[in-house]
Amino acid sequence: MSTNQKPVRVRFAPSPTGYLHVGGARTAIYNYFFAKAMGGTFYLRIEDTDRKRYNEEALHDLMRDLKWLGLQWDEGPGAEKDCGPYFQSERLDIYHREIQKLLDSGDAYYCFCTEERLQQVRAEQEKSGVSVTGYDRHCRHISREEAEARIAAGENAVIRLKVPEQGITEFEDKIRGHIEYKNELLDDLVLIKRDGFPTYHFASVVDDHFMGTTHVLRGDEWISSTPKHMLLYKAFGWEPPVWCHLPVILAAGGGKLSKRKGAASVGDFRDLGYLPETLVNFLALLGWNPGDDREVMSVKEMIDCFTLERINPKAVAFDEKKLQWMNGQHIQICDNQFLVSVLKETLHAEGIDYSNSSEDRLLEIVKLLKPRAKFLQDFAQMSSYFFKAPETFDEKGQRKHWAEGSREIASAVCQAMKAIDEFTTPNIEEAFNDLAVSRNCKLGELVGAVRLAVSGVTAGPGLWELFEVVGKEEVINRIEKALPLMQE
Repeated sequence: MSTNQKPVRVRFAPSPTGYLHVGGARTAIYNYFFAKAMGGTFYLRIEDTDRKRYNEEALHDLMRDLKWLGLQWDEGPGAEKDCGPYFQSERLDIYHREIQKLLDSGDAYYCFCTEERLQQVRAEQEKSGVSVTGYDRHCRHISREEAEARIAAGENAVIRLKVPEQGITEFEDKIRGHIEYKNELLDDLVLIKRDGFPTYHFASVVDDHFMGTTHVLRGDEWISSTPKHMLLYKAFGWEPPVWCHLPVILAAGGGKLSKRKGAASVGDFRDLGYLPETLVNFLALLGWNPGDDREVMSVKEMIDCFTLERINPKAVAFDEKKLQWMNGQHIQICDNQFLVSVLKETLHAEGIDYSNSSEDRLLEIVKLLKPRAKFLQDFAQMSSYFFKAPETFDEKGQRKHWAEGSREIASAVCQAMKAIDEFTTPNIEEAFNDLAVSRNCKLGELVGAVRLAVSGVTAGPGLWELFEVVGKEEVINRIEKALPLMQE
């Protein structure tokens, strides 16, 4: 909690201009975990003041992806409480009221410079090689009376913050320590745009104050903006929140994480067959640790040991191989009935008819396959031979397992299967062992040819269990059908 012991209130405040990427998702996860760990409030605020880039579909996808991850907000759209509205575009009256306070105090001023003039200033600064570039404060000393008269006459203007030209602005970061900036390096940032909408900086500070935000957990790209925000808090006479800037996520090979380097959206990972529990677990560990060697953890386990002190400021790499491994681990501990529903969905998507299979049979298939599954789609892809005989056979497997003598071995296995009265896993295993003894051969010599005949592939779950689920009659039919393809 903050020094004055206010109940923790944290927010995730995205702009609905594109997909929810992994960096944004991790920010939401940390805010959610911190709120739950501290018995506080996690709220969602939609920062939609950039009307040119606003995307209704992006907003829908954003809220869907947060819910899929299990990050249900305590307050926000659909869960309105006293601190709303939660869309910045619906809070314009608040921003206009507050900007008047800064104009009255002399901490803000009207700027009438056109975009053309600003571009010219930038070009001249770059040409002259000055160390500090940015707005030249051309309108900073226009009197309030003159400025209002020009506004009344129809001129357009933005409103800028009057940043002190000397001294430093400093703040404490929860995980990075003391940070300070020279004021002479800071720009007189725009607070209200010509269209009357606030900039991110102004709206964010005003909203964080009036919505009671106690801690701001956000990406490290916002560190350079924090002194500007601190100056706004000072101008208003408000207490700033606790700042916590999170470490950057790098691509596996170094450099900034990008779409090309694996920075898929949350929606992409869902479509690839990742569990939400996996993605939350994996992203949480990108910059935070539970204080021990645990890696595969439930959301509750992570919340129970989550603290800001365990966030490391060092950049961390996004390792997709590790993510895939972790997904397999989470699938293994996943509820079997849920995986049955996944199996049905994926079979339907693949056009595979499972209507003749009972719920118990589908459950047995899931139990057989889950130790080998890395993605949810694997269940349909790995299980097709349980529902229909293979139409093709692995070519490399044919060369290895259907070589000289394989037909005679497969025929012998087929006869042994026919002799089994109760076609269960123990009886199937016993029949194979007896056949190996009678032929004076290793058990493995009997397996390859018939596995390929029954499943079409060379790897899979235990053969005895596979045979039981496929069924005696079907196993025998498939082996006999494949016999002409094997060498004598």
